[in-house]
Amino acid sequence: MEKRTLGPDGPEVSAIGLGCMGMSAFYGATDEPEALRTIARALDLGCNFLDTSDMYGPHTNERLVGKAIASRRDEVFLATKFGIKIEMTDPPKRAIDGSPAYVRQACDASLERLGVDHIDLYYQHRIDPSTPIEETVGAMAELLAAGKIRHIGLSEASAETIRRAHAVHPITAVQTEYSLWTRELEQEILPTLEELGIALVAYSPLGRGFLSGRFSSPDDLDDGDFRKYGPRFTGENLEQNLALAARVREIAEEKGITPGQLALAWVMARGEHIVPIPGTKRVSYLEENLAAADVHLSAEEAERIADAIPAAAGERYDPEGMRTVNH
Repeated sequence: MEKRTLGPDGPEVSAIGLGCMGMSAFYGATDEPEALRTIARALDLGCNFLDTSDMYGPHTNERLVGKAIASRRDEVFLATKFGIKIEMTDPPKRAIDGSPAYVRQACDASLERLGVDHIDLYYQHRIDPSTPIEETVGAMAELLAAGKIRHIGLSEASAETIRRAHAVHPITAVQTEYSLWTRELEQEILPTLEELGIALVAYSPLGRGFLSGRFSSPDDLDDGDFRKYGPRFTGENLEQNLALAARVREIAEEKGITPGQLALAWVMARGEHIVPIPGTKRVSYLEENLAAADVHLSAEEAERIADAIPAAAGERYDPEGMRTVNH
């Protein structure tokens, strides 16, 4: 597996990572034995960058990942996140907490669930508007000094927040949604990351599976799958986005690769310090995704592909979800 660094002088990771969220949450039915096989196969193929969060489940995904890597910890660059607290009410309630006390509490809990003595990359999952970013990152820097984490990251942060955070302690990576149908960060966030030498970890690079052609209707999804009711997957937005996915498929066929491989290769071609972390819970899709590391697009070719793909219809999340991004 080809390697990339998280920033010019950052740690080396596999060029494509593995998002583990769907193995435990949000994407319908789960299958722990298959998930464990998928993580093991990823490591066998040189994919060492695993991504989880304490809110996936909540908590169950960290335990799953911890179980999967228990005998192979030295092969893994492990990333997890804190900051979204979930109360399992009906419906579940979410709160964002970036207070220093919670940072310390959340890290200790994640270390225990994962069964590790350190976290390689620790992200603030969502920015807490009620806590200055300087206080949150200051607490994360204390965790780093204590040896509990190795690198600091942010998720879904605005360019201004990234600058303020980086002034407190160097930020290694920012995780944000980026794909052929989510390109808003190209305006401010990507230039800021480039200037500061911070890596972009691109989540949902396959458009939550839509760009790879894995489903074409909400009816194809399990009842427990949050995509079933997502703005981009329903109503008139769905019809427009099906045309977008069809264009991706056409270009992929011209190149003799799968639509998912085209989508991943495009993300990687947008910058040498961009690392996509497609999520999957099945070995077959994992192998298809990792093969995209062998597909190389020039910057000019990637630009032509971007110009040929129509803009997505609909927001990434429902209104509540959109209120938590780009802070």
